[in-house]
Amino acid sequence: MITLSWLLIIALVGGALALVDGIRRLRGKGGSVVGVIEVIVAALFVLSLFLPGIPFGSLVLGIATLVVLVVALITRGRTGLALTISAIVLVALWLVLVNRWLVIPGIN
Repeated sequence: MITLSWLLIIALVGGALALVDGIRRLRGKGGSVVGVIEVIVAALFVLSLFLPGIPFGSLVLGIATLVVLVVALITRGRTGLALTISAIVLVALWLVLVNRWLVIPGIN
């Protein structure tokens, strides 16, 4: 049974935005390696929130998603910046809240 919480919603939206950003990168000309890695890592991150059998934990995949998003931001192609930046903010916020570096009553 999955409990709907603010942390889950933040992680789902951040992972979905990262997945959409990776797909948009792949639809561009040439299909970059960063886009392929971004799609794979973001899909595994979203799946790890629901399935316990994913090889790495959701925390490791969240960090990997954040690193890939920062690399995608640095090597930006023809895609917009708003989608990448919003995914970075949400995944970073999820990482901070999950590790309890910032405690907000009602969220974590």
